[in-house]
Order: sequence, then C-alpha cells, then structure tokens
Amino acid sequence: MKIAVCVSHVPDTTSKIIVGQDGKNIDPNGLTFIINPYDEFAVEEALRLKEKFTGEVVVLSVGKDFVKESIKKAYAMGVDKGIWIKTEAELDSHSTAKLLVEQLNIIKPDIILFGKQSIDYDSGQVGILVAEMLNIPSVSVVTKLEINDNKVSCEREIEGGKETVETKLPVVITAQKGLNEPRYPNLKGIMAAKSKPIQEVASTSVENKIEILKMKKPESKSKGRILGSDASAVKELINVLHNELKLV
Repeated sequence: MKIAVCVSHVPDTTSKIIVGQDGKNIDPNGLTFIINPYDEFAVEEALRLKEKFTGEVVVLSVGKDFVKESIKKAYAMGVDKGIWIKTEAELDSHSTAKLLVEQLNIIKPDIILFGKQSIDYDSGQVGILVAEMLNIPSVSVVTKLEINDNKVSCEREIEGGKETVETKLPVVITAQKGLNEPRYPNLKGIMAAKSKPIQEVASTSVENKIEILKMKKPESKSKGRILGSDASAVKELINVLHNELKLV
C-alpha cells in the first residue's frame, strides 16, 4: 500500500503572535514552529496502515525552508520518504491544495491523510480541496478507520454524535483527535531522520483565490465593573444595557 500524508508547519500555540509590519502576515521572528498537531494523528495512522498492510509512507509539505523541520519529525516517527514543495509565496488553501495535487498525481497513493485542520488558519479546507481536485472521495473528522481489501469504513464526528460511512480506495481522510495516540520518536528514529534525504521540488506558479487585506490582534477586553450587590443593581444594569451598550 502506498500512503501519503500531507503536513503543515505551524506556530506553537504557546508562542506570542505578533502581526508583521505589512499588516497582512504574522512576524515569524522569535516564534517556535511545530508539526501541526492534527497532522501527527495522520502520520501515526499512516504508519499503522503500513505496519498492517506493508508498503511505503510518503510525507509532503508545502512552504519555506523551515517546513523541513516537520518532515524531519515525521521521519523520526518512521516515515519512509519526505517531499518538500518549495515556495516563498504566502498561499491560500486552494493554492496549497493545487501544489500538493501536482505531486500526488505523480505518487498515486492508495490513501491520502491530513489532519482535520491546521491550528494556524483553522480552515479545514485543504484535504477536501485535494480530494475534489483528484476526483476521489473524502471523509473528514475521522476518529476510527478500517480498511479491508478495497473497502474503507470510517467513523467520523458530526454535531451531536458520530456517524459511520463507507467508501473505497483511493480516498482522502482528515484525522481528528481520538483516531489514535501518536508515537514519540525514539532515539533510533531521531538518529535515522538525520541521514534521510528530503526530496526538494520547485513549486509551479499558482494564483490565490483569497487575499488577506488586513490582520490584527483581538482588542483587549474592557475591565468589568460591579453595579451593586442588591436589587438596586437591576435598575442600573438595565440602564447600562439600554443607554451605554445599546443592547436592549
């Protein structure tokens, strides 16, 4: 079985985000970047599929030089091959998907795994766009995956519960927390990752469908105030809601 996993390199959630001077992107200086946490579930599931069916796991990532760190993390977990699609451009979901599809058409995997979303933009679109461009089925937010012969059975989260769906290979799967427990790279894997080459692929020209016009941090919350501690506070509360906040 040939398995592809697409990963993104994202700022650590503990990092302090600063908007760059252009007002359209974050300032990467001083930020700690990590492999997207949801993508770790995708990598782990790919490795488990390889252990069950044998085959090859290929990880792909699009972006600038630093995305190689996420490929190396996947190598340390046990991935066989890494492909870095090089670009200095700021891409939207559509352009990212298009660049991935160009390489996936060459690889021709049986199954393609993504995290359900990246924790920086949270759009959850890339995996679904890739499936659409490849004209293959997709199942999102998957918490359980079973493959028998060519038949794929997935349990996925929906609002208020879960549902089970079936499809066939090839398929795109986006992984949700709970699908598995990602393994920690051991010393052998970490050392092996240092010697594994990363295939570099120049990106083709793509056109974004979305333009970021402005980026800003949320406004600080105003301090609360106590209006009173007895029934008299009700009248004051109504006055604030009506005259100050214009909510009633």
